[in-house]
Amino acid sequence: MAVCNIPLSLKMSPSALLGFRLVLTEKYSSRKLLTSLTEVCRRGHSGEAQQAPGVSGGRPAGPRGPLDHYNGLIGDGSLREDEHQRAVMQTLDQLHKTLRGYSNTPMSFFSKFFPKPKAPTGYYIYGDVGTGKTMVMDMFYSYVETEHKKRVHFHGFMLDVHKRIHRLKQSMPKRKAGKMAKSYDPIAPVAEEISEEACVLCFDEFQVTDIADAMILKQLFENLFLKGVVVVATSNRPPEDLYKNGLQRVNFVPFIAVLQKYCQTLRLDSGIDYRRRNRPSAGKLYFLSSEPDVEATLDKMFDELAFKQNDITRPRTLNVNNRKVRLNKACGTIADCTFEELCDRPLGASDYLEMSRLFDTVFIRHIPLLTLNKKTQARRLITLVDALYDHKVRVVIVADHPLDDIFVHNGEHGHDESHILMDDLGLKRDEASSLSIFSGEEEMFAFQRTVSRLTEMQTAEYWSEGDRSAKSKV
Repeated sequence: MAVCNIPLSLKMSPSALLGFRLVLTEKYSSRKLLTSLTEVCRRGHSGEAQQAPGVSGGRPAGPRGPLDHYNGLIGDGSLREDEHQRAVMQTLDQLHKTLRGYSNTPMSFFSKFFPKPKAPTGYYIYGDVGTGKTMVMDMFYSYVETEHKKRVHFHGFMLDVHKRIHRLKQSMPKRKAGKMAKSYDPIAPVAEEISEEACVLCFDEFQVTDIADAMILKQLFENLFLKGVVVVATSNRPPEDLYKNGLQRVNFVPFIAVLQKYCQTLRLDSGIDYRRRNRPSAGKLYFLSSEPDVEATLDKMFDELAFKQNDITRPRTLNVNNRKVRLNKACGTIADCTFEELCDRPLGASDYLEMSRLFDTVFIRHIPLLTLNKKTQARRLITLVDALYDHKVRVVIVADHPLDDIFVHNGEHGHDESHILMDDLGLKRDEASSLSIFSGEEEMFAFQRTVSRLTEMQTAEYWSEGDRSAKSKV
């Protein structure tokens, strides 16, 4: 008797399953039925995969996956063949197939009675700047067939984590002081929150420079991995070099083992910075302070862009985490700022991310020579450019020196703040010289990425993609 043409992926309520069992009792053995029911419940852990939108608002209709998409771009001449990119792309394409139907949360009542499916291994992709790491990860991400996925810059992710930690701590009742009072640890609950929102996390520019981040990463990611979250990350550093020469690095090192346990390391290093290859320019967007009438030239550029805005030129105040950040000159989605405004003040990633949300074009005037005495400002500029680049914000720059010569490692430790911090930590000059917070090594390393990105940000393609007014008319 041909009864069972019902697909096992059909979702059934518990009562329907019971009825189904009674109907089939005479024709099917209990062992066969249990096998079928087990399959239904196991599928309940993953559910039916949702087709996800792509990077540009919709997944490409033609290609069947990231590798197929990559091959198409090679075929039409948009990309040149690169064996290093292809090797990584093939690996990510296989992960894309493995993730079909995967979920880290139970999707049915019966799922709780069966072991959770093992999470696929993630990937940590590292290599020099401009080699295509972000591109291959974004192609992979656009084809991951689940709505429960997130693609974030690592800076932004850690800001969100600290906000969640603060919120959970504030929500807890205050404990009375005493020997039995235990401090509340919010990291595991935060990891659980994040794991419920995404079973796949893609991180761009995985880097650790902040001691507050460094001290919580092991516990945070260990909990994420145990909750079945799959991580794909890009970085300029191999895992063992993360937080290199950082303060209290001995407490950070165990995180590296956790990362390597759950993520396979892939190197993408073709030796070519594709951002710096000859590409059509958007026109002159990087000026030297020594050029004649440079201020008047930028004023004219600003006025031409502002003319298209439905606004007047005026100061703007940004609200960031209950703080007020004032910008002296803006019009609609155009901001005209000085380096002093953006990098001499104690601003950080959250401020720059808010700017990236509000503005599609930012003028940055008067960038000085960045020596070790200005490494704090250099670090802010690096963070600013990362935020602007990640959100396709266009930039016009006036600097005292050519782009490749902005940051100079002169080996001096003349800044008063560094001396004060050395004293607070009880460090001597020779002891401090090996720490990245004083040596400027991290800034020098990260600035290679900044120069590469600022080079790409001067291309016609980037300038066109960053025009939000054109997109709003579509």
